[in-house]
Amino acid sequence: MESGASPVELQRNSTNFAKVVEAIVKMEKRIFPKHESLARYFDEELRKKNSGLLYMILHGEVVGYVMYSWPSSLSASITKLAVKESHRRQGHGEALLKAAIEKCRTRNVHRITLHVDPWRTPAMCLYQKLGFQVDSLIKSYYSTDRDANRMYLDFDSN
Repeated sequence: MESGASPVELQRNSTNFAKVVEAIVKMEKRIFPKHESLARYFDEELRKKNSGLLYMILHGEVVGYVMYSWPSSLSASITKLAVKESHRRQGHGEALLKAAIEKCRTRNVHRITLHVDPWRTPAMCLYQKLGFQVDSLIKSYYSTDRDANRMYLDFDSN
């Protein structure tokens, strides 16, 4: 990963909020199929209580983001992780995911869950590298012909 790039938490009152959100919505539209994209509901998602978004800027450009939520004190969820195609395989996704895991850890949750297409091998490898395990296969999760692995990461209760 290039030096100087580190995850930043999106703050609604920051001066670059609108610019960052616009860049993320563009990425969302490019990366995810229309029925999986949050682009139309992005502001709604950001307003949800107990949710957060971390993003990464490199040379003035948003190159990736991760959305997470903690609906209860026991569990959290990674709802989106995306890195621009031209910046993949450079450690940005891993840095974003680690930062989101740490944010969840500070909220004392016991488990983080996520869903991922089992055919997205780089994503599966990243999640497993950071300790996520496959819980089950959810048939037709994304669409009638696309399943998802539900994965989880448990924290020690010590």
